[in-house]
Amino acid sequence: MSSIAQSLRVARSVALKTRGRTRGMITRFISPSDLGEVLKPFVFLDLFDNGGETFHGFGLHPHSGIATVTYMAEGSVSYEDTNGMTGMLPEGGVEWMLAGKGVWHGGGAGDPGRAWGFQLWIALPPHLELGPSASLYQGPADIPKVGPVRVLLGAYLGVANEIEPPSSIAYLAVVLRAGEEWTYVPPVGHEVLWVAVGRGAVATASGRIEAGEMAIFEPGAEPVTFWADEDSHFVLGSAVPHPHELVLGYYSVHTSAAALEAGETRIREIEGELVRDGRL
Repeated sequence: MSSIAQSLRVARSVALKTRGRTRGMITRFISPSDLGEVLKPFVFLDLFDNGGETFHGFGLHPHSGIATVTYMAEGSVSYEDTNGMTGMLPEGGVEWMLAGKGVWHGGGAGDPGRAWGFQLWIALPPHLELGPSASLYQGPADIPKVGPVRVLLGAYLGVANEIEPPSSIAYLAVVLRAGEEWTYVPPVGHEVLWVAVGRGAVATASGRIEAGEMAIFEPGAEPVTFWADEDSHFVLGSAVPHPHELVLGYYSVHTSAAALEAGETRIREIEGELVRDGRL
């Protein structure tokens, strides 16, 4: 039986496909108050694309109770955070920000030209949501690669990123040439599965997913095969479902009202420090 026929026989169907909401250079696929409830621990996903135009960046802003993963597929951005880190996130690089009880970070313009990529938020379990914040910045050489896959978080085929995920999560960037195919076999328990396409288009047994679209798969354990209709670049997330309630602040996601209040208190304390230092 051919790989295509086998995939059609055991297909894991797409439950929902969306183009999200676009405002300026940002397309928002997931927010904590909507699809985040379905896809948790994945609670937020933005596709950013400056289209080659100059942009002013994203000023310092706070988070608590989550981790953020920023992946630059093309171009670069500058960064700073209240853990004392500043620099340039290059093409193919990853910013990992474990917000814990509270942190502020921001980004600005990088090198001239097109810059696009994804920012993902991950809800933290109770033992991490009020812990210390930590940041890690990886260049493209730091990110393990297996065939067409870059392992942004978690592991794939036994190859793991050095960032320790807060729970059982895989977050991958996949680049396929026109005519290539790739099959993802989710780890045990990874009932949450989605893909978001930044460039090109890929087909599955449930149909085509184009640039600027996100597809959410039905819960299950079956593998999914992707066929590239053209040169394509997309991200994929899979995970064991987050078993905790989502308690929401403006920039924060926690598991209880008490944890949210503790995180927002710490955010206000950092804000006061930034104002005193003339950074806000």
